[in-house]
Formats: sequence, C-alpha cells, structure tokens
Amino acid sequence: MNSDRLEGGIRHLRGRVKTATGALRGAPGRQAEGAFDQAAGAAQYAYGRARETAHDLRREGEHLYEEGRDRARALADEARSRGEAFADEAYERGRHVRSRAVHHGQDIARRADDNRATTLALVAAVAFGIGWLARPNR
Repeated sequence: MNSDRLEGGIRHLRGRVKTATGALRGAPGRQAEGAFDQAAGAAQYAYGRARETAHDLRREGEHLYEEGRDRARALADEARSRGEAFADEAYERGRHVRSRAVHHGQDIARRADDNRATTLALVAAVAFGIGWLARPNR
C-alpha cells in the first residue's frame, strides 16, 4: 500500500466524520467541507490504486520481457545446435557418398580395362544407338 492510498483513505474517513458531525450540529458549512474531503480522499485513494496497478503492470511486463528474452535465447541456441548437427551429418554423408562413388568408378574402370573388347563393342553399340535416334526423320 502506497502513501496516496493510505492518506486518501484517512482523508475520506475524516470527511465522513465531518459530514456526520455537521449534520448532527446543523452546520451546512461543515457538511460541505466533509463532503469535499470525502471526494478528495476517494480521488487520492483511487490515484494510489492506479499507481500501484501501473507499478505492478510494469513489473509484470519487465518479467515477461526477461522471460521472453531468455526463451528466445534458448530457442536460438537450440536452433544453432540443431543446424550444426545437421551440417555435420550432411558433411559426413557427403564424404561417404563421395568415397563410394570413387570406389565404384575405380571398380568400373578396372572391369572395363580387364574386358577391353567387350567394353569397346558396348561403347560402339551405344554410340550407334544414340546416332540412330538422333538422325533426322525422312
């Protein structure tokens, strides 16, 4: 509770007392003064509540900001680590595929070298087929 709420509550009560005593004594001036103090006290009390609410909202907003910032950092760290893991896996798979391709290429070259006549006949047949398919229609 802040000072405005406390002072506003006290002033409001003091105004009620003045209004009641003014009514009992038949003093309209005291009644009016009491009504003024009641209204002023209620306004000061409401101002104090508004200040507290604004302070609470600000504190809650700061908390939410910090929580959001921390969560964003955690998500960014997680995304970074996942991206690094993905890149590492892709690199390793690429090395593996490259190694297999080199091995298969060497194996094919070795077989072609061992079977030169068959390879030559196969290449000639493929070249003839491509040439026949590529010829213009008459």
